Amino acid sequence: MPLTTLSIITLSPGHARWALAQMGTAQRPLQRVPGLRFQKLLGSGAGGFGALPNLRRYGFMAVWESEATAAAFFTEHPLWLEYQRRAAEIWTAHLAPLKAHGLWDGVNPFDYATEAAAADAPVAVLTRASIRWWKTPRFWRYVAPTSATVAHASGVLAAIGLGELPVVRQATFSLWESAGAMQQYAYRSEQHREVIRLTRQEQWYGEELFARFRVLSAEGTLDGKNPLAGLL
Repeated sequence: MPLTTLSIITLSPGHARWALAQMGTAQRPLQRVPGLRFQKLLGSGAGGFGALPNLRRYGFMAVWESEATAAAFFTEHPLWLEYQRRAAEIWTAHLAPLKAHGLWDGVNPFDYATEAAAADAPVAVLTRASIRWWKTPRFWRYVAPTSATVAHASGVLAAIGLGELPVVRQATFSLWESAGAMQQYAYRSEQHREVIRLTRQEQWYGEELFARFRVLSAEGTLDGKNPLAGLL
């Protein structure tokens, strides 16, 4: 059974230049990792969702052939051991897709079958898009303030803005107490509904993907704690 993981890496002071360089130089060694079907090394936004980067926080999203191949990378691979050495904290979630539609670089990496989640179990949501460059002013005018509200929504455990490239290739990852809490925000937030309407009407995105995941396990800390502690 394939496995999806998302790691949020917070670097210790003094390693920002090294981590920024990895956005380019790490691609070749990652492409050679056995059993790694899909991967994205992601930057994060200042303040959580800003257009400017947070040079101390990064994300690593991956789809593995199996749990064993993922475990081998996280315990043995020199690149990951180097991240661990330079990090103040790392939080990693093991995920199983419940629903995924759209494309990421021309593929849907989360299109594989898994078991359904219990109604009251925590869920994770990923939204990502390639923004048409001439649409970026409208996107950031409306989407950035709306995305920031996710972090304070009822039932949200954690939320962060991620991206492959500043401004034009963006993603949001959020962690919820349950699917019901996530749906309540999505359908009742007037700001969120307005952004969805504008997205469709003005065709902001050249490519987009939405995925919802069951959370299998999580380890490490994010901002000093495991947001799923006691919930799995």
